[in-house]
Amino acid sequence: MAPHDHPRGVAQTFDEELFTWLGDEPPDVRNADAERIRDIAAEFASGFAALAGLTRSVTVFGSARTPPDHPNYKLVREVAAHLGRAGYAIITGGGPGLMEAANRGARDAGALSVGCNIELPHEQKPNQYLDIDLRFRHFFARKVMFVRYACAFVIGPGGFGTLDELFEALTLIQTEKIHHFPAILLDRQDWQGLVQWLSASALADRRIDSDDLARLRFASSAAEVCALADEAHRRQRVHGLKQHRRTRDQPL
Repeated sequence: MAPHDHPRGVAQTFDEELFTWLGDEPPDVRNADAERIRDIAAEFASGFAALAGLTRSVTVFGSARTPPDHPNYKLVREVAAHLGRAGYAIITGGGPGLMEAANRGARDAGALSVGCNIELPHEQKPNQYLDIDLRFRHFFARKVMFVRYACAFVIGPGGFGTLDELFEALTLIQTEKIHHFPAILLDRQDWQGLVQWLSASALADRRIDSDDLARLRFASSAAEVCALADEAHRRQRVHGLKQHRRTRDQPL
């Protein structure tokens, strides 16, 4: 995007600049991309250092636009509190709406509350219920933190960002980049249209298979979510021990 095409009064974010089409820019502008590698590496290092101590965590997604008096806000807060009392840290995108509800639920339970915020053209302020408040300039670095330190995703109703994270998780599961990692959808009725489309179109045309569709898990209560997270954590520990033994036993 050329400078004159950018909305007035809105600063260009680092991510936006990274994805801008270079067109006929001179070589020195193109070569500057190599300099970005240090910034990207530093962002990963900062996130890893801040979250390295997390052992049992669940990442919660949902709309930033959900007000505190909405039933979904109450549900997500209850779910996060239940998970917190079961010994899980709660990781969110750090913003308002259902992210705030999850961090607030963690605070209710005395559990560790983590927010991985992102630089946006219209600033997303961190919510007030964070123990660890991280700020990322790159979406891809932020996404790694959501997956690396969690044993499950809990997904409340949301918009494009929530759907992006849902399908990112499903793709990682489908391609076996992560194992025994449930994508738990809250409020089944809200997701019904999407599930019907996946079944009637993507599944019917064999673009996905029945196992892919079965990766979507549904829960309507905090207890159901916690049971799914506990099972996932148990299976991941077993899988991790097997992988460790396999690596240890390989000849040098």
